[in-house]
Amino acid sequence: QVQLVESGGGLVQAGGSLRLSCTAPGRTFSTYNMDWFRQAPGKEREFVAAITWNGGNIRYADSVKGRFTISRDNARNTVYLQMNSLKPEDTAVYYCAVELWRGVLRTRAADMDYWGKGTLVTVSS
Repeated sequence: QVQLVESGGGLVQAGGSLRLSCTAPGRTFSTYNMDWFRQAPGKEREFVAAITWNGGNIRYADSVKGRFTISRDNARNTVYLQMNSLKPEDTAVYYCAVELWRGVLRTRAADMDYWGKGTLVTVSS
């Protein structure tokens, strides 16, 4: 069992920035691909960004391209999501997830193997 813990959420004004972090206490995920998803009230969970185990390949949802940056520090066992130019429509609970997989990046929630409990991001207009 892998426990993922997200942090860094909060309330920010439109145009502002936040950096989310995700770590796995007591367990390394440095050899696996990692993803960020989000879920807004009344909506399905949606893909945000993904990064391969070595950081060599990255994918983003079209809605966040150019504003969000996913990165990882395997020495710290942490994956990050830098969110800039935030918009009210970015308001959601943000989840990190791990794919027990080192191949092509996956973007479907059903393909993820473990999840964190999420961190709330609220963007005010």
